[in-house]
Amino acid sequence: MIQIIRSAERHHLDAGWLSTHWHFSFDDYYDPANISFGPLRVFNDDVIQPAGGFPTHPHQEMEIVTYVIDGTLEHRDSMGNTGQIKPGEIQRMSAGTGLRHSEYNASKTAPLHLVQLWMIPAKERLTPSWEQKQFSVEARSGKLLPIAVPEGAEVPGAVSIHQDATIYTSLLSAGQTAKHAIDAGRRAYIFVVNGELKLEAKSASKDAKPVTLAAGDQARIADVNALTLTGGATPADFLLLDLP
Repeated sequence: MIQIIRSAERHHLDAGWLSTHWHFSFDDYYDPANISFGPLRVFNDDVIQPAGGFPTHPHQEMEIVTYVIDGTLEHRDSMGNTGQIKPGEIQRMSAGTGLRHSEYNASKTAPLHLVQLWMIPAKERLTPSWEQKQFSVEARSGKLLPIAVPEGAEVPGAVSIHQDATIYTSLLSAGQTAKHAIDAGRRAYIFVVNGELKLEAKSASKDAKPVTLAAGDQARIADVNALTLTGGATPADFLLLDLP
């Protein structure tokens, strides 16, 4: 089963300082048929205007992953962490028993584009923690690069999340192909940041018809054994989540 949701079909909110697309029910957007996908509870695609941002607010019992596409995010939290997140970096916060943080566009002149996703952790009552790692364009070119992995996997350059899930980033030029096997009972989630991505899926019963995804499109995939991902006419910059 492959469910394609096009960019224009996502819920959109324009608050002036924030233009955001919510992939799942969030805040005042509620759709009982669109609450989550496995442990993935939130996937927000945010553009924050210069000097705009989210003032200090609380979280608990959630894994929060932030991936910056363009610009610089200023981060502060109640654990004492301060710093910036830029393209080529990924941050993971485990809210656990509770924390507070703020997020702002560090620039006074340029907009900030990021995606933030929340996963329900496999364990409750975790001690809040924070982690941030870097990766290069070269490291993700022509292949799937794991940038967030389950706790204990110890993949160099990847943050650890308290859930049996892996987040990959990839940049495929025209005609370049990456393959991903999906174990029985697991699912995948694809979000195209930029460019054009051709998606082919194989299952035990039959192969799905190939589909082309564009910037802002998402694919929710279940009951599939393997994926073949190919860069289109414009390089495909995308995220792939392997989920229970």
